[in-house]
Amino acid sequence: MDRRTALTTMLAAPLTASELLRTSPSWASETKASRFQLATFSADITPPVGSPLCGGWITPGRLVDDPLRALGVVLLGADKPIVLCALDWVETNNSAYDYWRAALAQAAGTDESHVAVHCVHPHDSPWANLEAHQLVQAADRNLRLMDPESFYAAVERTAQALRDSLTRFTPITHVGCGESRVNQVASARRVLGADGKVRFSRTSTCRDPLARECPEGVIDPELKTVSFWNNSKPVAALHYYATHPMSRYGDGRVSSDFCGLARDRRQQALPETFNVYFTGCAGDVTAGKYNDGSDGMRQTLTDRMNAALEAAWIDTKVEPIDWFSWHVDSVTFAPRPEPEFTASALRATLNDATAAALPRLRAAIILSWLDRVDKPVEISRLQSGRINLVHLPGEPFVHYQLLAQRQRPADVVCVAGYGDGGMGYIPLKQSFVEGGYEPTMAFVSDRCEADLTQAMTRLLAKT
Repeated sequence: MDRRTALTTMLAAPLTASELLRTSPSWASETKASRFQLATFSADITPPVGSPLCGGWITPGRLVDDPLRALGVVLLGADKPIVLCALDWVETNNSAYDYWRAALAQAAGTDESHVAVHCVHPHDSPWANLEAHQLVQAADRNLRLMDPESFYAAVERTAQALRDSLTRFTPITHVGCGESRVNQVASARRVLGADGKVRFSRTSTCRDPLARECPEGVIDPELKTVSFWNNSKPVAALHYYATHPMSRYGDGRVSSDFCGLARDRRQQALPETFNVYFTGCAGDVTAGKYNDGSDGMRQTLTDRMNAALEAAWIDTKVEPIDWFSWHVDSVTFAPRPEPEFTASALRATLNDATAAALPRLRAAIILSWLDRVDKPVEISRLQSGRINLVHLPGEPFVHYQLLAQRQRPADVVCVAGYGDGGMGYIPLKQSFVEGGYEPTMAFVSDRCEADLTQAMTRLLAKT
């Protein structure tokens, strides 16, 4: 039986909560003593050498600079077990995202709506889109977008790691939060000219001195760390910051890059505390102002991120957990109306053997979204007192993170982007007028701002 068949069989017969309790004596006994429990899990999801990276847009993996991981926590104390997981991958789209959630839900004995899976988004890593892979292979067997076998293997390893963690639940009695300003890392990607159009696009590496001299622009400069404690012992720390996490990429060297490396450094400094990093709403935020791609800049950016992680930890203030709850809402995005985004135009590009690889891969990715565009996309929120963890899809602009914070000004609001990435970028309505790169990889119409704002407003109003 191959990995895909084995995992599909496993997902078809999920454990009930009572069955999971019987197979997890530690969970059962600890739950009687403490209402709130936490387990941590980690799995290696590094792709094999030769695998496509970033959806086949860049050089395939030829060596591994540092391993990629799936890191997550399972929380007990709400109505059902809650799973929060971060992947050191570029994206997971459509059914690939659903597959991750289903596997982790089954392993935790919960439902998929109680599972949030997010990508950190380093580009020297896999991009999982099963439908686009099938479309590409049908059009041209020489084009490669992903490696399905290693995808299923990564999901299986992560689900098993979660299952194994259920014998190691730890009581949690307190929740903490600290913040720190990150210095000289993030900057606005889109720099507008006097005409209101995008003048400079400061990608992750920017060597144009005029573009680098422009102000930082609109970012969220604060890194937030939410931690869970067993009395005086810190058990897990979840870190949130909004920037594209690349110092450089594209040469086939697999890496979690500077955000993952800073997270790993914190893990070494706090070996008894499980560290997870989530990328926030970073669709229009990069390190471009401060990163020229020169040798050593990955280390410099890692140092700056690590300094902020340390400062947020020192700033942490802890309070008892009285309750926590899980809220879910959904959003349905309208597709792009332009002729070049129609299925017929995209299929013509995909099937054009004379076209370059990148337009054909892009066409397959957009077609995979159009096939499921009418399906609502879930967003969710974990709340514990004044602390809120918000989970969003796609590559949302930082506006949505700042909006979430404004909607609950008396609370701490941390936002993770890069959930289901099927819809690509989620810009603002005005972004489509301003131009630039991001709208070319946004597969949603300019109604996206209104649609996502309404869904977030409902979600954040729930108690």
